[in-house]
Formats: sequence, C-alpha cells, structure tokens
Amino acid sequence: MRLLLLSAAILATSACTWVPIEPVGKAVRVLPAGPVPTCCIDKGEVVVTVKSKVGFYNRNPLRVQEELETLARNEAPSASANAVQASGLPADGSQRFKAFQCPPR
Repeated sequence: MRLLLLSAAILATSACTWVPIEPVGKAVRVLPAGPVPTCCIDKGEVVVTVKSKVGFYNRNPLRVQEELETLARNEAPSASANAVQASGLPADGSQRFKAFQCPPR
C-alpha cells in the first residue's frame, strides 16, 4: 500500500512545474542556439539548478529543461540582461546560459 501511495505521489509531482516565471522574467527572451545577434551586448553567464531526481525517480527531462529556462529568465535581470541563450545541454539538473542585453524587438 505504501509503495502504491509513494508511486502516485511521485507521478503527481512529476507533472507539476515547481518554478514559476516571475514578472521580471517575463520580459526576458530566450535566444535560439546559434550566433547571437551582433547588436546584443554580452552580460556574462547565468548558472541555474533544479532537482532532476526525486528520490530514486528521474524527473521528466523536458520539464527539467523548462524549469531551468524559467530560472535563467528570472535571474537574467540581476545581470542587467534581457535575453538568455543556453550554453549547452542540461546536466544533472544544472545548466549554463549566456546573458545578453539586446535592443527591443
């Protein structure tokens, strides 16, 4: 019975997004992979981390990636940036993003 309840709890929490977008993060855009527009100024790097495992259960990799991107968007304004671009793929719940100040679209 306990195993059934634990399994149900894990499945229920795996569908949840644990990282909400903050108002400052809504203004930050995510640049696609590839060259950065020449009009953007490099503002450094943002490194973010979320839980990729809950106990012995590996969380959905797409959900983890979405949460990492949301965290990067939330953190970008603290680096005076309004755009982020992933520097690589997520690894163990952590990911690096380049931060940029780009002109408004």
